[in-house]
Amino acid sequence: MRAVVLDAPGPPEALRVRELPVPVPAAGEVLIRVTAFGLNRSELHTRLGLADGVTFPQVPGIEATGVVAACPGGEFAPGQQVIAMMGGMGRTFDGGYAEYTRVPVSQVLPFRSDLDAATLGAVPEMLQTAHGALTVGLDVRAGQTLLVRGGTSAVGLATAVLAKQRGLTVLATTRDLARADVLERAGVDHPVLDDGAVAERVRAIVPGGVHAALELVGTPTLPETLAATRVHGVVCFAGMLSNRWTVPDFYPIGYLPRGVRLTGYSGDASDLPVDVLQGFLDDVAAGSVAVPLARTFDLDGIVEAHRLMEHGSAGGKLVVLP
Repeated sequence: MRAVVLDAPGPPEALRVRELPVPVPAAGEVLIRVTAFGLNRSELHTRLGLADGVTFPQVPGIEATGVVAACPGGEFAPGQQVIAMMGGMGRTFDGGYAEYTRVPVSQVLPFRSDLDAATLGAVPEMLQTAHGALTVGLDVRAGQTLLVRGGTSAVGLATAVLAKQRGLTVLATTRDLARADVLERAGVDHPVLDDGAVAERVRAIVPGGVHAALELVGTPTLPETLAATRVHGVVCFAGMLSNRWTVPDFYPIGYLPRGVRLTGYSGDASDLPVDVLQGFLDDVAAGSVAVPLARTFDLDGIVEAHRLMEHGSAGGKLVVLP
């Protein structure tokens, strides 16, 4: 099979397509023929040498979409459509950047859909993070206001789609208002220019601040996101588009606005209910929601795809069709 291999941290050119043996699954594992895989910032962190616990050489990729090729334990039937994500994929064992991937049964979710491969490939980790952040991280309710910081990212756009389904008023940031149409297509009610005055702009729209905020940029913008949130509101830290995820010399009383709550979210395959996955795909097929798919590549385009992801200008999910 053809697979992308990363021998050591480096620039996009460090990702090389090679011929590898097709993995042989053992009991408790699933061999998936990959039809598509999405790109994630997690894989950028791995390539840059910023991720912990990674062994090299490595086939990156924390997610994959495809069909079951083999499952010795019988948990999934050959030909079943599945997604796989997390659980060490692309870090402690070879991940989804390949024509085949071997993963633990616990990381696999089944679905049925006639949607095209690219659309299906965009969904797994994007949906898991957006759904988990809204439900576990923020516990949002209909009628509330939500700020999405990093709104034109794939997760940001997916969060807006799900939030509108739940009856929220959505504000989302962009560094370039020329991209406001991307936000509006995802259902965002109020695009907000991210120019260093986000809290002020948000409070001009929502006096008193938003009920909930999702921080996807990272710690550089977190203080302003907190400042845009009302007393007893909640901010969920769930992304690091800036590649910065720690707060030096964190002093909670001085850092957190009085009465604003800060939480975090990081999920696994088990955090995405099968019915939520299937329901989302059915809604996409019915045309009631859209997947923010930015661009597709073949396996030989992985360097270009990573370069675009690192630049941060995709405006949606990048997907590879191996």
